[in-house]
Amino acid sequence: MAKPKVLISDKMDPNAARIFEERGCDVDVITGQTPDELKAIIGQYDGLAIRSSTKVTPEILEAATNLKVIGRAGIGVDNVDIPAASAKGVVVMNTPFGNSITTAEHAIAMMMALARQIPEANESTQAGKWEKNRFMGVEVTGKTLGLIGAGNIGAIVASRALGLRMKIVAYDPFLTAERAIDMGVEKVDLDELLTRADFITLHTPLTDETRNILSAEALAKTKKGVRIVNCARGGLIDEAALKAALESAHVAGAALDVFEEEPAKENPLFGTPNFICTPHLGASTTEAQVNVALQVAEQLSDYLVNGGVTNALNMPSLSAEEAPRLRPYMALAEKLGSLIGQLAHDNLTKISIEVEGAAAQLNQKPITGAVLAGFMKRFSQSVNMVNAPFLAKERGLEVREIRNEREGVYQTLVRVTVDTSAGDRSVAGTLFGKAEPRLVDIFGVGIEADLDGNMMYIVNDDQPGFIGRIGTLLGENGINIGTFHLGRRAAGGEAVLLLSVDNPVPEDVLNAACQLTGVRVVRALTF
Repeated sequence: MAKPKVLISDKMDPNAARIFEERGCDVDVITGQTPDELKAIIGQYDGLAIRSSTKVTPEILEAATNLKVIGRAGIGVDNVDIPAASAKGVVVMNTPFGNSITTAEHAIAMMMALARQIPEANESTQAGKWEKNRFMGVEVTGKTLGLIGAGNIGAIVASRALGLRMKIVAYDPFLTAERAIDMGVEKVDLDELLTRADFITLHTPLTDETRNILSAEALAKTKKGVRIVNCARGGLIDEAALKAALESAHVAGAALDVFEEEPAKENPLFGTPNFICTPHLGASTTEAQVNVALQVAEQLSDYLVNGGVTNALNMPSLSAEEAPRLRPYMALAEKLGSLIGQLAHDNLTKISIEVEGAAAQLNQKPITGAVLAGFMKRFSQSVNMVNAPFLAKERGLEVREIRNEREGVYQTLVRVTVDTSAGDRSVAGTLFGKAEPRLVDIFGVGIEADLDGNMMYIVNDDQPGFIGRIGTLLGENGINIGTFHLGRRAAGGEAVLLLSVDNPVPEDVLNAACQLTGVRVVRALTF
């Protein structure tokens, strides 16, 4: 059997190549390639180890006919098209903890440099000017630090800032009150952070929700004289707005390690008064680079040789032996989590995942992770099976796992239950032919249905003529029905209809469906 073949396409510690070889992989180190050069050779590799320079685009993935796994030596994966990789069946891993301390320390260093104007004072002194009275800094002791993002790196920054006797306010949608207390910070909304903070540091990934989180409007809300540090991701700050705020002196200083376009050889901020920058050095310490290089080599080789998955961004961790049996259950679990997340709209605090029969013989963690990945999409589309359990915990969601080895009506079953203001609500599903996910129960109503694509969920009174009315409404609006799935509690009582449609149902059609005689609930669903 041929050895797995790995390409290291960015510069990293030489020990990474050694680990690949020791663990049974052939490895090539070819760095500095153009996209066309990488595209020409990527087809021969099973694994790709990168840092930030290599851009893994859909075009690269299309040419990667044998690629099974991508490993990023570092935390940020902005340079990898994860949806395209997932569609291609390629696992994407990162090393989320190897450079956290280094990045946090760089943010603290940038903050201190801003507070005491160290770069400008250094330049002036070395020029022989001795402008002692020109550089009047500020203390950080007693000042308020605003953290935008309170995850792993943000928490480390908070601990260091507490040691500097700073007060800390934090904005993070996933930060619970309990976690804030543990960190020693005050949880606030973004507007309050902007108005209170003397220093602001950013520690959040770049998503549709966080892009330009410090916009011109947001910067206008900040306290006059605020100082801003970004060692997270370019694009979190509107750079043109920041330049204007610096020139007006509303912002007293800004320090950026990252830019919207990198390498940033030209940028409007360059030369702006009270602006300092570094060339994306957040993770650039000897310790961090060794750590992430060794970790990515260990993770990729473990996957390629043994099938083990660690720190994957598009699938849960599981062993090679478990994977074939668990994958159908994970598909079922994610659909059930997504279904109940779309239908239960309370501020949910508890979720139970119960496995029964054959499912109870398996590793439940990937099943739970898949349920949470589907469920947590109600908050963010960037959630995946790896970070969903952590995000659920941060939101204060109590997760309970239940295992029933007895076999019930179905030979295998997965049930998801949430605690709502109206009581417990649950959905359940099974596998047909040990492979095909199928819904079999929704809120206590027996119904067998595939969960796929665009769907409508309707609760109505069980009365003659309803199917005709809903079919007529959809037909008049040019909406083609794929499948009908019906269930009811009792004759003449509450009935449930799940139907698949070829395209998303417009809002006006949903509203019209709500007005039909006997209709109680109408929801559009997407899987």
